[in-house]
Amino acid sequence: MKVSLAQISPRLSRNNIELHLKEIKACEADVIVFPELSLNGYLLQDKVYEDAFTIEELDCFVQASHTVDIVLGCALRENHRIFNAALYFSKGELKHTHHKVHLPNYGMFEEARYFFKGEKIGFFDTCYGKSAMVICEDLWRAQSIADLSCQNPEIIYVLANSPARDFRDDSLLIKEQWTAILKTTALLCGSYVVFVNRVGFEDGIGFWGASMIVSPSGEVEAELKSFEVQRKSFTLNKGLHFAQKQIIKNDL
Repeated sequence: MKVSLAQISPRLSRNNIELHLKEIKACEADVIVFPELSLNGYLLQDKVYEDAFTIEELDCFVQASHTVDIVLGCALRENHRIFNAALYFSKGELKHTHHKVHLPNYGMFEEARYFFKGEKIGFFDTCYGKSAMVICEDLWRAQSIADLSCQNPEIIYVLANSPARDFRDDSLLIKEQWTAILKTTALLCGSYVVFVNRVGFEDGIGFWGASMIVSPSGEVEAELKSFEVQRKSFTLNKGLHFAQKQIIKNDL
C-alpha cells in the first residue's frame, strides 16, 4: 500500500478545489491524504457560514476517487449545522465522514464558537484495511486514544492544522509533543498512523508541516520537511507489521 502525504498551503478561501484535483491527478499512490480544513483554510471565523461546503458540492472528489482513495478536510454543512470534517472518498463514493469531536476553544483557537462538535470516532473498512480518522485536537485526549485502541484499526489518519509555537534553539516544542502523541497512539493501537499537517501562513500564524508516518512499532518511517509545501508517497509495510501483531497475539 502506498500513501501520499499532501502537505499543502491552502488559501483562506473556497477556491482550493483545483489545488486538490491537481495534486490528486499527479498522485501515483493508493491513498492521498490532505490536512485539516484543506478545502477552506483554517481561520475562517464568521466566514465559515459562507464558505462551508455541502456534500453535493464535492462530487468531483467522488469521481476522482475511482483512481485513488482521497482523505481531505473541510468545513461541511449538514442540515443547517457546520462541522470541521474529515472525508474519505473511495471507488466512486463517500466512504466515511468524521466530525471533529474535540473543538479547541482557548488561546488562538475559537472552533467551538463556529462549529458543531462530533459525537464519536467511527471506524470503516477500505481495500487497505480497517481505518479511522481523527482531526488534530481529537488526538490530544486520552479517551480518544483509548477508543481507537479498543477497535484496533490498521490505519489511523490524523489531519491537522497545527500552528508553530514554542520555538527552541534547535527544535519546536509543539512538533516534539505531536511526535510523542503519534508514537504513543501507534504503539497502543498497533496501527499505522498517517499524520498530515499543513504549512503556510494565515493572518500572521504559521503552520509547521513535518507530516509523517509512524509504524505500529512506534517508529517514524517517513517525514516531510518542516514549513515547506511538499507531496511525497511512501509504502507502508503492512504485511510485515500484521504478521508481527499475529505472532504477539498468539504468544499471549
